[in-house]
Amino acid sequence: MPEPDPWTYALHIPQDDRAVTVCRRTVRLILTLHGLIRLVDVAELMAAELVSNAVRHAKGPAALRLHRRDGVLRIGAWDASPMPPPYDVEVASGEEEAGRGLFLVRACADDWGWHPLRQGGDIGKYVWCDLAAAA
Repeated sequence: MPEPDPWTYALHIPQDDRAVTVCRRTVRLILTLHGLIRLVDVAELMAAELVSNAVRHAKGPAALRLHRRDGVLRIGAWDASPMPPPYDVEVASGEEEAGRGLFLVRACADDWGWHPLRQGGDIGKYVWCDLAAAA
């Protein structure tokens, strides 16, 4: 069976905690329409964690991006903060309600990372994770 054509979706979001719910539902719809139902639950979780970090820890707008190519689904979040995410992600205490986001991303994704972004006078970062998306 031939590999499906690559596709990309981007959703620009305001700095608003409700954006996380909008992003989760958008991910579910996009993946369902592309026949990637088996990835919906983990992709929703990954998107929610990345967007939540972008909304909570950065000032200004953010964006969610989904990109599928060569059997891989990349989920990424852009925000306007140049501060890198912590690479020494450790398990938060079971009693804490926050601080587990990147730990979950690292545990559930096939790969993850980040890179700084600079366009014109704007700075920020793009944090991403990959999920094997073979149909």
